[in-house]
Amino acid sequence: MRKIWVVGGIGAGLALGFVALLVVGTYVAAAALAGQGGGALGRAVGLAKGAVPASYQPLVQKWGALCPAINPALLAAQLYQESGWNPRAQSPAAAQGIAQFIPGTWQTHGIDGNGDGKRDVWDPADAIPSAASYDCELAKYVAKVPGDPTKNMLAAYNAGAYRVIAAGGVPAIRETQNYVRVITTLAKSFEAPVGRVEPSRQAAAAIYFAQEQLGKKYLWGGDGTPEQGGRFDCSGLTKAAYHSVGIELPRVANDQWNAGPHPKRNELLPGDLVFFAYDLNDPRSIHHVGIYVGGGYMINAPYTGAVIRFDKIDTPDYIGATRVTEDGAKALPARKAA
Repeated sequence: MRKIWVVGGIGAGLALGFVALLVVGTYVAAAALAGQGGGALGRAVGLAKGAVPASYQPLVQKWGALCPAINPALLAAQLYQESGWNPRAQSPAAAQGIAQFIPGTWQTHGIDGNGDGKRDVWDPADAIPSAASYDCELAKYVAKVPGDPTKNMLAAYNAGAYRVIAAGGVPAIRETQNYVRVITTLAKSFEAPVGRVEPSRQAAAAIYFAQEQLGKKYLWGGDGTPEQGGRFDCSGLTKAAYHSVGIELPRVANDQWNAGPHPKRNELLPGDLVFFAYDLNDPRSIHHVGIYVGGGYMINAPYTGAVIRFDKIDTPDYIGATRVTEDGAKALPARKAA
């Protein structure tokens, strides 16, 4: 269940003033931090809190450091893109498991990651180490190719090492170039931020859209269409708010979680999406999302019987936030049919 309506009864004019004060105040505070960010070069890459399901986090953190061409966030991005953390995933092309190995590739590149004497493509304790090992093998094949070693490795993963060697870098193949862009962008949503996360340029307009919906009744599955009376549910509201500024988010809240980097609680800015989960160690359990407006408050569509309103974000089920970026949203994999 969501929280009580903390500003119930305020008029439309007061509501707009409330949002304006929160947004301005939060951005003023953020401006003081603008020069305090640092670069990420030469540092170990950690995983953002809650970005990877807790049951897989030790494996991703350990095996994501297997060779210099990969890091835990990059490995997490590959696994998420391949299977959405589903260890039983199977594609129409017979790709299997959390890392989506096809049988032939598994036979030659699968390893016994947990040392139990078996190589099981369906066991994440084997499949995740195998994915990292395969990445590092590819990195060795293209190690002498000019350019970024990680991008060359990803290109080899998609198009084959021979094409990368022949092209002298990422080949001019649209699918391959897109794969490299998607994985490197998506990796940012798994990486623990160091220093300041850049503010969103579209945040103010997204908030404006959300505040225009204040007072509308919640509708489960609502996308704000005329047939639905312009009503929304939680993720329908956030999707529509960012659609109004030209950014297309997925429809489901836990898919929106990976649409950008994850600022810490004390680094939130207006426009960030704030998420709530049943299990704070597993982003797959996210059940609610709102749009942050500053001062510890969000605009959200809480539940059936309530209206779109302001609520506090500091509750026991708060898992974290996402600073939406256009590239981050574009990098998200298409939602697979159940």
